[in-house]
Amino acid sequence: MRDVKENAVWYEHIKTCKQSGARLGIVHTPHGSFETPVFMPVGTQATVKTMAPEEVKSMGADIILSNTYHLWLRPGEKIVEKAGGLHKFMNWDGSILTDSGGFQVFSLSDFRKIEEEGVHFKNHLSGEKLFLSPEKAIHIQNALGSDIMMAFDECPDFNHDYKYIRQSVERTSRWAERCLEAHKNPKTQSIFGIVQGAGFNDLREQSAKDLVSMDFPGY
Repeated sequence: MRDVKENAVWYEHIKTCKQSGARLGIVHTPHGSFETPVFMPVGTQATVKTMAPEEVKSMGADIILSNTYHLWLRPGEKIVEKAGGLHKFMNWDGSILTDSGGFQVFSLSDFRKIEEEGVHFKNHLSGEKLFLSPEKAIHIQNALGSDIMMAFDECPDFNHDYKYIRQSVERTSRWAERCLEAHKNPKTQSIFGIVQGAGFNDLREQSAKDLVSMDFPGY
């Protein structure tokens, strides 16, 4: 992530470890800042289970992760948007990152079918047929109003062979480009890409290069 202050979210580089190359820095968002590396509590369905927002804040958390797929199912992005966005809905004034639903492509593999246009899901709660595309994932996240949105990707099983992972990386890169084109709130939300490639170094490098070439705000 580059130090570009005109983006909704930008990174302030502080120091790089000479031995490992690991970076220390600060990510600035419209709802505050947090140091990296960071521990990010997971509030999948707009709440960190068993904890009030005040308790999460008192533990030193400055950012929470929520999930696009699950919020799409319940209560629905339109309800969250009508409530004033995810921050007001959660009663959380810190930063929020929303996962695109790409992980559910892996975790709900028994209930989905992948094609070029997106992913067909069977609602694991009701059995209803659903379709999530890169454009739909961004539309939902725009409505949720998170500070950092993740591009819709395929999170493949680590045990797939090289041929499949290569095809998956290429698809994820095509989806990332569609996500960028679908993004409607660049002044208040930033979109980050996700590097895939499983355990194949050359494919992970290619995935990263693809994202950088698209000039993602988060790279």
